[in-house]
Amino acid sequence: MSRVYPEDWRPQGVENLEPRAWQALQQAERSVLVTAGAGAGKTEFLAQKATYLLQTGLCPAPRRILAISFKRDAARNLAERVAKRCPPEQARRFNSYTFDAFTKSLLERFRAAIPDAYRPPSDYRVVMPRRQDYHHFLDTHFFPGVNANQLEKAITRARLPIANEGSELQRAVATYWQSQYNDQEDVLLSFPMINRLVELLIRHNHEILKALHLSYPCVFLDEVQDTTYAQFQLLRTAFDGSEAIFTAVGDDKQRIMVWAGAMPDAFAQFEQRFAAQRISLICNWRSHEDLVRIQHVIASRIDPHVEEPEARAHRLVDGEVAAIWEFATEEEESDCLAQWIESEVQVGHVEPHDVAILVRMHADQVEGKLFPAFANRGLRIRNVARNVGDIAIQDLLGEDLTKILLRLMRLGSTDRSPENWNAALLDLQYLEAIDPADEVGQQLLQGRLQKFVREFRRTLRGLDPVPEAAAEAAQVALDFIGGGVLRRAFPAYQRQPDFDRVWNGFTLLFQESLQHAETWSVALDEFEGLGQVALMTIHKSKGLEFHTIIFYGLDNQTWWSLTPNRPEELNSFFVAFTRAKQRAFFTLCAERGQPIAWLERILIPSGVQKVTF
Repeated sequence: MSRVYPEDWRPQGVENLEPRAWQALQQAERSVLVTAGAGAGKTEFLAQKATYLLQTGLCPAPRRILAISFKRDAARNLAERVAKRCPPEQARRFNSYTFDAFTKSLLERFRAAIPDAYRPPSDYRVVMPRRQDYHHFLDTHFFPGVNANQLEKAITRARLPIANEGSELQRAVATYWQSQYNDQEDVLLSFPMINRLVELLIRHNHEILKALHLSYPCVFLDEVQDTTYAQFQLLRTAFDGSEAIFTAVGDDKQRIMVWAGAMPDAFAQFEQRFAAQRISLICNWRSHEDLVRIQHVIASRIDPHVEEPEARAHRLVDGEVAAIWEFATEEEESDCLAQWIESEVQVGHVEPHDVAILVRMHADQVEGKLFPAFANRGLRIRNVARNVGDIAIQDLLGEDLTKILLRLMRLGSTDRSPENWNAALLDLQYLEAIDPADEVGQQLLQGRLQKFVREFRRTLRGLDPVPEAAAEAAQVALDFIGGGVLRRAFPAYQRQPDFDRVWNGFTLLFQESLQHAETWSVALDEFEGLGQVALMTIHKSKGLEFHTIIFYGLDNQTWWSLTPNRPEELNSFFVAFTRAKQRAFFTLCAERGQPIAWLERILIPSGVQKVTF
């Protein structure tokens, strides 16, 4: 594709951008910090800016754009949007990672360059320590003056190398690193530890640092308000002294990860450290005017100086769009929710998978309470927080392995699927590094895919769609791609245990999906959650949107921490409310707890109805 002059470039895939988005997009001389409220289209803005930089040559070949998100599905979504807007030779120069995937990829590529004392073996295992694991370590190694929370934070922040001397906390951190390397059969590394190893690596190896500077003149950072001290320090180590231009986006009203180590002043830190120009987007493309008006009341409580957004979505439903539903018992609550959703589905107002039930925590417990009433109404709940094997369903659905296999299995289970055919061809092109301009290579790919699809359809016709056949059917698709090819293409799968974790989760969920399906195609719908009401925590809902959200448990026992002096909890409430495109409801149960009076005094005058059942 020929280069486009910056003044001639137009947005791709959308009619236009708001004036402030244009300003932030065209700023290529200095870093920008884009503050964008709920529904402002942060991901779309980043995709458009990436397209602008690539197509105008402001990020010239072979240099690349590094994009870092916090959630796997956000990183994937951003990469897919850029791929739709740019030709493949440009899209390949857009590298979209999560923070964890980025650091892990550097560890895999440059492990041999890590100083001897901290260099892990190639067969290290990634672990997710729980609070009780830190308690056990402290008890076993006798550090009575340190608690688990202090240890966890210190491990995340401490720069390597760590001397086993000084304060008790420093000695505990040093001993913890030694124990993770020496006290088990395998070396065990958490993602915060991988972050620290990579920070040490690039701090002590100027050749790797130089390679980063040459590769990435443009760096995108999504959800900047969630950046931890360690992640911010890693960015500084990697790009201080370079000419990299940052584009960071986020919303400090959605800062809900301070409990997990996010910096409380990430915006100010970023603005100061990278001399960033702050630009605020004003439009809300997700929610209609009635919801946006209520959202602004909550936002003003968080930040009295926040600008009122402009609602750009249309209201498509009649009746109440925001309410607190009050029930006497949990049984009545479950029955009414199931009855209401069933009614809305039957009259065609909404599909089950366009409804989300959000919870503060303990999604598994809520699933157990709701399941009988929903089953009696013929409704299914998809608890995406639930693990299949060692991976949560929501994380599994965002994996590259899952996306690639699902496309192939869709082709095998249907007579015609142009969308999946084109996507599968792009997958093969990427996996096998075929140049889009190589006509012979492209024809060979098409021929291989046509042959596979014909044979795969015959295979599936000969297999009954039962749970026992799940692994066999999935293995046929995997064999066509090649496990080794996938591991080479995606750094996250280069280690066999990491690949197995996703593969095992895929086959287990596919087995479950076949328990409720009469055909392979229906099983794949089940796998992806079509026709099922989504159940997830607020933290997992961040970045998503649904036609209707129902927050379960707006009472002073379920959400005991939602008090006026804990701003992060009000931020969480704001996040929950703003997932809704058309309607947002909250349930209150007298059997479980009492109303949160101070919050109701804010909501009810703003237009949130209170309905007693």
